[in-house]
Amino acid sequence: MIMAPRARQAGLSILLAVFAALPVPLAAADAPIAMSQTEQAAPAMPPILSPRERAAVENRILAGRLDSIIPAIMREEGIDLWLLVAREYFEEPVVATMLDAENMHARRRTILIFHDPGEGQPVERLTVSRYGLGGLFAPSWNPEDQPDQWQAVAEIIAARDPQKIAINSSDLSQFADGMTLSQHDRFMSALPSALHERVVTGEGLAIRWLETRTPAEMELYPAIVRTAHAVIGEAFSRDVITPGVTTASEVQWWYRGRLMQLGLDPWFHPSVAIQRQGADGMLEGDAVIRPGDLLWTDFGITYLRLNTDTQHLAYVLKPGETEAPAGLRAGLENSNRVQDFLTRAFKVGRSGNEALAIARADALAAGLEPSIYTHPIGHHGHGAGPSIGFWDNQNPDPRGEGPIRANTAWSIELTSYAAVPEWGGQRVDFRTEEDAFFDGGTVRYIDGRQTEITLIPSD
Repeated sequence: MIMAPRARQAGLSILLAVFAALPVPLAAADAPIAMSQTEQAAPAMPPILSPRERAAVENRILAGRLDSIIPAIMREEGIDLWLLVAREYFEEPVVATMLDAENMHARRRTILIFHDPGEGQPVERLTVSRYGLGGLFAPSWNPEDQPDQWQAVAEIIAARDPQKIAINSSDLSQFADGMTLSQHDRFMSALPSALHERVVTGEGLAIRWLETRTPAEMELYPAIVRTAHAVIGEAFSRDVITPGVTTASEVQWWYRGRLMQLGLDPWFHPSVAIQRQGADGMLEGDAVIRPGDLLWTDFGITYLRLNTDTQHLAYVLKPGETEAPAGLRAGLENSNRVQDFLTRAFKVGRSGNEALAIARADALAAGLEPSIYTHPIGHHGHGAGPSIGFWDNQNPDPRGEGPIRANTAWSIELTSYAAVPEWGGQRVDFRTEEDAFFDGGTVRYIDGRQTEITLIPSD
């Protein structure tokens, strides 16, 4: 992937600034929750929107994204036509984020075309179907006149004579690989042979569409992350956990039930595990939570088409204790320091691999033992864009070669290891994960980060 210089980001940044002035529908209350570097302990649950309210928010956000992001990225990537194809029950990851809240999924074969006629004219948004997809795409196919859908696509493209025809085909990125072999063959068979050499990958378009967060989305995101934090606060409390009785698995399934009550979806099955003095590794499943345990959770939700991903730690107090052992507190502080090294390594145009190397070098020089495996987040939990390390690979990786861009959201996911004196020098894993936003200059946490271990009384 070619690294994008700062100049190519400028056009999109200007458009997003204009979009920021538009009215923003609020996700949780009359006053939005602002981004904060300080995380509230056991925060109150924000109000949850009804399905109809959610649809209205999602549709307004989508319309704004289509108006602001698509023209900018097509012009900056030098693409004048982008073709996307999805089939019913075989969703294409980009198309799935472009459908309005009422259409929800691809029908039969859904084909979208974006065409930039140039000279500052508006980008055409077409759907080669009978229907207009919520008014966001113009219907551009009448089967009575042309029964062959692919021939209709070819005629639309030929009439516009684009110089570059982007399709979603990529060996590296799953987000840009939505064109299946059968659909590619049908498309190329219908497309005039003179246009074949103009077909290029839409990888850059797909990634940039998915990774870019608009000001309107960032108005919503703090309340979404706050919702996830509130659920974790409930899970790590005596309302859910009775030391000596409750198992790790029971807390996992409590999460699932709580989300059903709230009308929210997890994007993965929640994790809960235990580290215990004298025990090797993580205890899971039917292991009973006891006083003196260090608990870890990994939890994420999908709400208003945005995802969260959070890992927190909690300590079950022994009778008479009022705080976690100093060695455990110091371990979390170490992970916070690794977070600081990583977020300072963010720079527009710098690759994920470069940020990883810089952050690791700084953390190691400080005497820490880090493992960094940070990823973009947004429409997908493990989102489009460059990865910054993997838990099983702390070296450069092809998936980390892409550039870090402004106006992107991230899960700052990592751990550090430390010997805990109170546990006889036992090596403990201090995992942490917090959602953050990079505006091009600074990384800010969307709803703070955990800096103190949550305490669960045992008596």
